[in-house]
Amino acid sequence: MRRSTLVIAIVVLAVLLPMWFVALHGEPPSEEIAIDQSVSDMKPLEGLIDTPNKLSPSQVGVIVWIALFALVGILAGAHQFMNRAVRRSKPGDSPSVPDRILPWFETEDRWLVAYEDAPDSIAGLIAMAGLTVLAIAFGALFTGEYLTLARTQYFGLYATGLFTSLALLTVAYYAWFMPHVAVAERRGHGE
Repeated sequence: MRRSTLVIAIVVLAVLLPMWFVALHGEPPSEEIAIDQSVSDMKPLEGLIDTPNKLSPSQVGVIVWIALFALVGILAGAHQFMNRAVRRSKPGDSPSVPDRILPWFETEDRWLVAYEDAPDSIAGLIAMAGLTVLAIAFGALFTGEYLTLARTQYFGLYATGLFTSLALLTVAYYAWFMPHVAVAERRGHGE
C-alpha cells in the first residue's frame, strides 16, 4: 500500500470512527412490523442481508459519508483503469499529432502536449457488449420486480446493477474509443 493511500485511510477512519460512536448512541432500533404469515406468504421485508428496520439520523449520516468515500474510491479506480490499462503511451512521450486537427484545437495561446489515438480494440467491443447486455438484464429485472405484486425488496439491488453497468459502459467507451488529448494553455492572454 502506498503511503498516500495509507494517510487517506487513516484520515477517513479518524473522521468516521467518532461519528459512528455517536451514531451508535442514537435512537434505539424499533420493532419490526411484518405481514401475518397465516394470511399471506409474501415477505416484502426480506432481503439478501439482515438490515436494521430503523436508523437514527446520525447513523444515516455516517452511512452517507461511507457511501461518498466509496464513490470517490470507485471514481479514482475507474480513472486509474482508463489511464493505465488501455493507454499505450507513457508520460513524457512526444505527441503523435493527427493529420487533421480542428482549427480551435491549436492556437497561438494553446498547444498540444500529448495525443494518443483511441485503441479501438476488440477487447473494448467485448467489454461494451457485455456491459450493454448486463444493463439490459438489470433493467428487465428492475421492471419485473416493479410489475410483480408486493415484491419490492430487490429494487435497490437491481437499480444499483443497472446504474453501475451504465456507468462502466461510459468508462469503457472513454477508455477504448476516445482519443487521449492533453493541451497546455497560456494564462493571462488578451490583457
